[in-house]
Amino acid sequence: MNNPTLDLIHAHGSVRRYKPDPVPASVIETIVQAGQRASTSSNLQAYTVIAATEATTRARLAELCGGQKHIAEAPVFLAFCADLARLDRVCELRGYTQKVEHIETFLIAAVDAVIMAQNVALAAESLGLGICYIGSIRNNPLEVIDLLGLPRLVFPITGMTVGWPEKPPRIRPRLPLREILRWERYAPPLDEALLEYDKVMAATGIYDQRQVPVAGKPEQAKDYGWLEHTARRVSKTERAGLRAALEQQGFGLN
Repeated sequence: MNNPTLDLIHAHGSVRRYKPDPVPASVIETIVQAGQRASTSSNLQAYTVIAATEATTRARLAELCGGQKHIAEAPVFLAFCADLARLDRVCELRGYTQKVEHIETFLIAAVDAVIMAQNVALAAESLGLGICYIGSIRNNPLEVIDLLGLPRLVFPITGMTVGWPEKPPRIRPRLPLREILRWERYAPPLDEALLEYDKVMAATGIYDQRQVPVAGKPEQAKDYGWLEHTARRVSKTERAGLRAALEQQGFGLN
């Protein structure tokens, strides 16, 4: 099917090496404005984007986000935040009180923010920019909140580096469609599809430097692919303090 939008979507790959050239403010505004055209729950638009272009801010964000060099090197870092503070003001202007004690309220804002972020990503890539999502913005949320001056009821959901790529990104294979798409009802994972994908990913060489044996399981390093890498990743507890950070920002999770 000859479709430039589909071509753009299928050409996506994360970019972690950028040219030093700055991204004009007008371009940042253009891609964020495109993000605003994303679907939003009840037109609440419960998000705010913080664009960090100062070198000192990006360097500190790199530290807080796991020491990722490309955060400091990319000319722009975008922080996509769930924002209920604006809606608090909307309620004040009309004599209401916003209800923020339930998890659904937070989810509305978080989903709004990530849907908007994907529109921004596509808009950026359509202009020849490269991007990389930064989930580790949630590694040290309270420090990020302080750095970016986020008030009560605003929380960083995901980050994104933006810049002109040094070279085209590597496009990673995805799981077979038959493992992702189900018709009418959920179905259990297909082992043959998972094993097939494991071999495809191992063949890319992405994991060549990660074949580290696990204590008591030396055989697992022999066939290190997506299965082993993913199993190790999700068997660890990460960001255990998020609930406390969310509650400190005023989000109820009942």
